[in-house]
Amino acid sequence: MRGNDDQQQPEMFSYVALEKRVPADHPLRAIRKLADQVLSEMSGEFDGLYAAIGRPSVPPERLFRALLLQVFYSIRSERMLMEQMDYNLLFRWFTGLEIDDAVWDHAVYSKNRDRLLNQEVAQSFFERVKTQAAGLMSDEHFTVDGTLIEAWASHKSFQKKDGGDAGPTAGRDFHGEKRSNETHESKTDPDARLYKKSYGQEAKLAYLGHTLVENRNGLIAAATATQANGTAERNAAILMVTGLRKSKRRRITVGADKAYDSKDFVATMRELQATPHVIQNNTNRRSAIDQRTTRHAGYAISVSKRWLVEKPFGWLKRVGGLRKVKLRGLANVEWLFVFGCAAYNLLRIPKLKAQRA
Repeated sequence: MRGNDDQQQPEMFSYVALEKRVPADHPLRAIRKLADQVLSEMSGEFDGLYAAIGRPSVPPERLFRALLLQVFYSIRSERMLMEQMDYNLLFRWFTGLEIDDAVWDHAVYSKNRDRLLNQEVAQSFFERVKTQAAGLMSDEHFTVDGTLIEAWASHKSFQKKDGGDAGPTAGRDFHGEKRSNETHESKTDPDARLYKKSYGQEAKLAYLGHTLVENRNGLIAAATATQANGTAERNAAILMVTGLRKSKRRRITVGADKAYDSKDFVATMRELQATPHVIQNNTNRRSAIDQRTTRHAGYAISVSKRWLVEKPFGWLKRVGGLRKVKLRGLANVEWLFVFGCAAYNLLRIPKLKAQRA
């Protein structure tokens, strides 16, 4: 028999707790458990970022959880995030808001987030997330690579540094004009650089994101972002390996693509007690990697594992919103990229632990 009463009668009270509305096997439960543990360890760092007196601000733990939701669910703006949080009970539960709590104004959220998050805090969060992956990461074998992050600036903003493009027609027609980073800069984002990842591709105003991935499960062991130039990938790799070597006693291997096949890079890796398993570039040149390295079986294994470094890049761009970053300035791009890498690890660690159980 069909029911004919389609009228809604609002209830004055709800007797179902927000906690019970989230399924016990929901993936966000394991993620929040790990995130809460990491954030509790960072409580002392948060204390140093706020004044001892004054009106209480948005709790930093809730800001971090809200930002994680923005990354996990590919929410493109703070305004949309606040809208979702207003009516999405799952988002309220994960962030720490009760059903009747008012959500923040999107401008207040952005201001508090920008004041809290910087490169140091993002790196601290990343490192603490990485400690949760104990036993899941290789201690000896790694792969490094970089990816292009398109800047939040247009080609029309790329104008002469000396102001020669000033005027009502500035940046409108630059066809046939020779432009370079030495003579031009973006008026919208001066830290962005005109760059193309490979021959045959168009040049874009961009940054570079760099990751060092371990070869067992493809978790990110180190991450940073830099301005885009021809040597940034190798320089960033050296810095990441240097930082990694401080906590490693045994010799490690570092796989990389042909762009890292240079004498300086290979020599520096060997000085750092890291065996460079770089793919040989023999096109009209002599490779810096010879048979002393390629004859070992470990070299072939490192080459076969190199695809692992592309997996985080794909997720960060497709899901994490880093295909075209919506923040300006190297400092902001770096903390967002490092935070995105921490979110990637945070997403994968519970799955890997469940597989081992």
